[in-house]
Amino acid sequence: MTEEGSLTLFQQQDANRRRTIWLIVCFVVFFAWLGFGGDYVYFLATAHAPPAEQHRVWWLGFVMVGLGAVLAWYAYRTGPEKVLWATGAEEVIEPADDQQKRLVNVVEEMAIAAGVPRPRIWVVPDPDPNAFATGNDAAHAHVAVTRGLLDLCNRDELQAVIGHELGHVKNLDVRLMTTLAALVGAILLMRNGASRMFVGGRGGSGRGGRKSDLGPLVILLLIAWILSWILAPIITQLLAMAVSRKREYLADAMGAQFTRNPLALARALEKIEGAGAPTTRIKSGAAHMCIADPLGGHLAEREGMLADVLTSHPPMAKRIAILKGMGYAQLKREGGTIP
Repeated sequence: MTEEGSLTLFQQQDANRRRTIWLIVCFVVFFAWLGFGGDYVYFLATAHAPPAEQHRVWWLGFVMVGLGAVLAWYAYRTGPEKVLWATGAEEVIEPADDQQKRLVNVVEEMAIAAGVPRPRIWVVPDPDPNAFATGNDAAHAHVAVTRGLLDLCNRDELQAVIGHELGHVKNLDVRLMTTLAALVGAILLMRNGASRMFVGGRGGSGRGGRKSDLGPLVILLLIAWILSWILAPIITQLLAMAVSRKREYLADAMGAQFTRNPLALARALEKIEGAGAPTTRIKSGAAHMCIADPLGGHLAEREGMLADVLTSHPPMAKRIAILKGMGYAQLKREGGTIP
């Protein structure tokens, strides 16, 4: 387990609150760099131009700070709805079939076991088995499962998966992970807009045919500024992956604690891992929120620095082995038969 696994529940919650605040602050600071950095590059580029052409009012910085603050607030407030909308999830208000009735009963039971309000329940119309939780706190949480998970898992296994997701809810992992997912989407939109601006822009001569006199410092700063636009979505996604990878072990343990049946979660993860196709409804921006990596990939089964940076989930084989170890130890204590 990680060092975070030794923290108490309240310490976990406080840590996730702090991380969410710092994430939003860093997001706004990044937009400040995009704005004031662009202003500074423009200021240096026009320093030797006639006074009428010099860049004196750094309006871009103030605009970008305001835009970053608005986007961060919007992402935080509407992140859960945007994630659910992006996956095509359908809310279960009145169960439409026996599978949905079982799902509602299981979520209600696990909410009582976890000591949290019953979250809203959603089904993603995807045949690949997976599940995720989203929301800003336990009182406004959502749990979503794919149709494939309902088809694949028996009641005990479904209960274990829901327990895992409610572990994320109870720890306030959902707040941090949902905010990350929403900010990834916001930065992608901004990057796409900036790409069109760069492609549509015209280089060359200044007013009156005068060529801009760009020194080495201006060129370096301009390159760094442009790279910031290009790399921002990648960096944010890598951050989301690292955040998720460290939390899956703890959510597994909490799910096992809520159900008192770690072997059921191990069996569920084995079935999910054995499914062939990736989850097509859940895109890369929300992959870190799922119980299993919806994108697939061989690197997910490895450990080490590279895997920590480039994959959203720890190795499934290791998670299953830990859960089986917990289950066998429990059976031994209770005098049961090891399957």
